Amino acid sequence: QVQLVESGGGLVQAGGSLRLSCAASGRTFSPYIMGWFRQAPGKEREFVAHIRWSGGTTTYADSVKGRFTISRDNVKNTMYLQMNSLKPEDTAVYYCATDLVIKGGMYYYTHAYGYDYWGQGTQVTVSS
Repeated sequence: QVQLVESGGGLVQAGGSLRLSCAASGRTFSPYIMGWFRQAPGKEREFVAHIRWSGGTTTYADSVKGRFTISRDNVKNTMYLQMNSLKPEDTAVYYCATDLVIKGGMYYYTHAYGYDYWGQGTQVTVSS
């Protein structure tokens, strides 16, 4: 029903910037929320940020506050993650995800189980 396509990953030096994109299929797309997660080898999938689609309210993990900015273009059905001041510990596969209809409290959406649709992931590597 929903297809998410990520792009923008790559190799950057520490202190650099990168912008990730996640495009959703369909002429109309009005989910409750979209989010970004990341997963490093041998680690659990980690919440990065989410944005409520209608009002644009954002939430960030403490590890990325002040460095990353989540946004969306609801005309293009696209979500973005602007990553600045990148650190080697940001190295991971980054995934976008969405939930079409609210499940409950916002605690759902700082965990992977809150999302029903996922992109394929895009690799971000930050060199030291």
